[in-house]
Amino acid sequence: MSRAATRNRDPWPPEVELRGEHASLVPLSLDHSSSLAEAAKDGELWRLWYTTIAEPKDMPRDIERRLKLRAEGSCLPFTVIEAASGQPAGMTTYMNIDRFNRRLEIGATWYRRSVQRTALNTECKFMLLRHAFENLDCIAVEFRTHFFNVASRRAIERLGAKLDGILRSHTRDTQGALRDTCVYSIIAPEWPTVRRNLIWRLEGSPGRP
Repeated sequence: MSRAATRNRDPWPPEVELRGEHASLVPLSLDHSSSLAEAAKDGELWRLWYTTIAEPKDMPRDIERRLKLRAEGSCLPFTVIEAASGQPAGMTTYMNIDRFNRRLEIGATWYRRSVQRTALNTECKFMLLRHAFENLDCIAVEFRTHFFNVASRRAIERLGAKLDGILRSHTRDTQGALRDTCVYSIIAPEWPTVRRNLIWRLEGSPGRP
């Protein structure tokens, strides 16, 4: 097998650890199951009807599902480690990966309630976006969320992402109800300005979400 063919068989994006002042992103592992289960209990996040977060008892199964998708090449999941405590505070993922066109989505993200709307989320998004545009040479990064997840939509807009459109009756949730999905994106030419905005938010007001 040629070297080029071997490279094409390697997972993309390759595994990486991203470290910041408020948080670190490390490859998701089954070793994180119990800590992530405890994190989900902070706010009883699985009860939020407009998003899908595993119940604590189902956390190992959810992690195994994500790792299987990683093995298939469709996502790269991370555990979010809070710097202050050194403990897992949630998950986030590179997903819907399009290796040929170098596009991906940042999604399947959740954080324990106590760190929501803090600098941790902004820094995690900054690290993921910076890696996507500056190391992976992505042409665009997407964000998708439920139409009724107003908090998520506002957080995505504060990053500098623009609304591409709304996919009507896009999917069904676990209860069978139809979901309208809002699709946002940041494209490569916008990244320098978005980067400056995120750095300003992080350096100018460390507690600002």
